[in-house]
Amino acid sequence: MAEHNDLGDAGEELAALHLLKNGYEILMRNYVFQKGEIDIIARIENTVVIVEVKTRSTPDFGDPQDFLKDGQIQRLVATANHFVENFVEDEDVNVRFDIVAIIKNKAGAKLEHIEDAFYHF
Repeated sequence: MAEHNDLGDAGEELAALHLLKNGYEILMRNYVFQKGEIDIIARIENTVVIVEVKTRSTPDFGDPQDFLKDGQIQRLVATANHFVENFVEDEDVNVRFDIVAIIKNKAGAKLEHIEDAFYHF
C-alpha cells in the first residue's frame, strides 16, 4: 500500500479514537454511495456527525482542512443525505459536518477537530 494511504488510514484511526474519547458513538466508517465516501459517521446525543478526516505529514503547503474542495463537499452532502434517509430512523436528528485535521509525522501528531465546518442540510 502506498505511504499516503498508510498515513490516511492512521489519521482516520486517530480521528476515530478522538471521537470515542469525547463521547461520540461511531456508526460507520468509510461509507460509500455512488462517487462519495464519508470517512466516519458518528453520533453524539441527537446529532449525526459526518466527519471528513484530512491527514498530512507537514503543514508546509497549508492546513489539512484547506484541501477540501467544493466538489468533494457536494459528494459528502449527497452521501450524507443517502445515509440519513436510509439508516437513521429518528426524523428529529440533527446533522452536522465536521473536519478532523491531523498533522502526523516523526515528531508526533497534532489533531484539530473543527465542528460545523461547512454546509448544513
